[in-house]
Amino acid sequence: RFSVKTLIDRSCFETIDDSSPEFNNFAAILEQILSHRLKGQISWFGYESPRSFWDYIRVACRKVSPSCICSIESMENVGSSRAKGRAWIRVALMEKHLSEYISTALRDFKTTRRFYEDGAIVLGEEANMLAGMLLGLNAIDFSFCLKGEGLDGSFPAVIDYTPYLKFTQSSDSISSDEEELRTLGSSGSEGSTPETIGPPFITDENSWYNKCKRVEQKYRLALEQKGYLEELVRLRENQLSESVSQNKLLLQRIEDMHLAHKMEKEQLEYIIVELQDQL
Repeated sequence: RFSVKTLIDRSCFETIDDSSPEFNNFAAILEQILSHRLKGQISWFGYESPRSFWDYIRVACRKVSPSCICSIESMENVGSSRAKGRAWIRVALMEKHLSEYISTALRDFKTTRRFYEDGAIVLGEEANMLAGMLLGLNAIDFSFCLKGEGLDGSFPAVIDYTPYLKFTQSSDSISSDEEELRTLGSSGSEGSTPETIGPPFITDENSWYNKCKRVEQKYRLALEQKGYLEELVRLRENQLSESVSQNKLLLQRIEDMHLAHKMEKEQLEYIIVELQDQL
């Protein structure tokens, strides 16, 4: 949801292409979703070879008309299965049919079950919301080059979580909360009599309760972000310590090689002196 929202927001200011970090993140997230718990292909000898999500899309979306699958299969500059899948994402976005492809594939539950293991995202309940979320992308005019570096299937799809670490409440949602509080206050005052002071106190109590709930939500969000950042720091510290230890080993190896080279040089010089004496 965050990636779709940021992609739509960015499209209001500039054309979305392969250079857009919002699109690269969205494509990586979609590729990770479609690749989650994807079964391998069993060969005649019993070995399991890895599959790409393109193998599933090619079979599950064969009923979509018009379809870009045949044109992607015949592309000369796209060789690997993963690269074809990435080309399909771009072509489907430019044709404004990505949501239709996904919904058609998910409706073919038999094929989906054949390609994915238990616990896969596309087999869960949240998969039904995926096509609806992608429907908003039909309002964006995408422009992609199908010969760029984004189609290189040798690099894995890496999600950048940095843009989603900080989430601020929009002004529209804040105003709607305030309007709801005013509605509660007005409804309480209309049903009250001048002699009673209970409803205004209840309204004030509700407003304080809502404020406390928002503060609590902000606190929990900040706590989760803090935990995530601390985990990143610990990961970087572990990587740094491993790099330092590897650097020490390399320095020790270089020193040993230098010492062995020095001893070998002395031995060769001694041999040369003996040969000169013999001559």
